[in-house]
Amino acid sequence: MLNKGDKVSVLDEAINGVVLSVKNNEVTIETEDGFVMTFFVNELIKMHDSSNLMNSIKRINLSEVSKEKEEPKARSFVKERKDKREIPAPEFDLHIEKLVPNKRGMSNYDILTLQTETAKRHIEFAIRNRIPKIVFIHGVGEGILKAELDFLLGRYDGIDFQDANYQKYGLGATEVYFKQNTK
Repeated sequence: MLNKGDKVSVLDEAINGVVLSVKNNEVTIETEDGFVMTFFVNELIKMHDSSNLMNSIKRINLSEVSKEKEEPKARSFVKERKDKREIPAPEFDLHIEKLVPNKRGMSNYDILTLQTETAKRHIEFAIRNRIPKIVFIHGVGEGILKAELDFLLGRYDGIDFQDANYQKYGLGATEVYFKQNTK
């Protein structure tokens, strides 16, 4: 297909040149800058003058082009393995939209107070009922509710807390563990 003296362009690179020799599947070219380089035949495309452009378009093999343009397979994500006997931790969403039907007329202070009081009620309920762990969904936002929640949780003895599972909640949740007394 390529012969000595043909003008060629390298696919996926800005290199043009003239064919010096063709040996098996390898083509040696001299670039416009005077460098001698070797490429495989499938890395080069023969350049035609513009009057012959329609003929070169007709010769393009569509199956080869579509094979090159196939979409890669989607990545599979590893799912979190769960013990079948394990009961999932209760989740409590502290977004204001989930706590009141209409927040109109509430100041930021009122909203934050309602959210922290709700969290406090859930914490005390979990302690009374010996629930081993709960999850508070607070969202990312500016981090004010998360800071208040961290401060509230720090006031209790026997409580550990950390960011909840990133795959499931992103950065918008806190997991709370209650240390149980064996009395």
